Amino acid sequence: MGVNMLIKAVIVLALLVILYSLGSGLFYLVRGRNQDASHMLKALGWRVGLSLGVFVLLGAGYLLGWITPHAV
Repeated sequence: MGVNMLIKAVIVLALLVILYSLGSGLFYLVRGRNQDASHMLKALGWRVGLSLGVFVLLGAGYLLGWITPHAV
């Protein structure tokens, strides 16, 4: 498995974790208890951090030539 496939797998895994974090944040928001606010903020922090990480990984992968754009 080349670097290209490894980067794609990491990005897909990170996007799945971001979706999980989004769902857990929604769950705590809908449940609406006072102690759930910290759980919701923790889920938001994970989502923002992972999204930033995916963005940096995409930029670094493009600059280092690990991923290349292609025509559709």
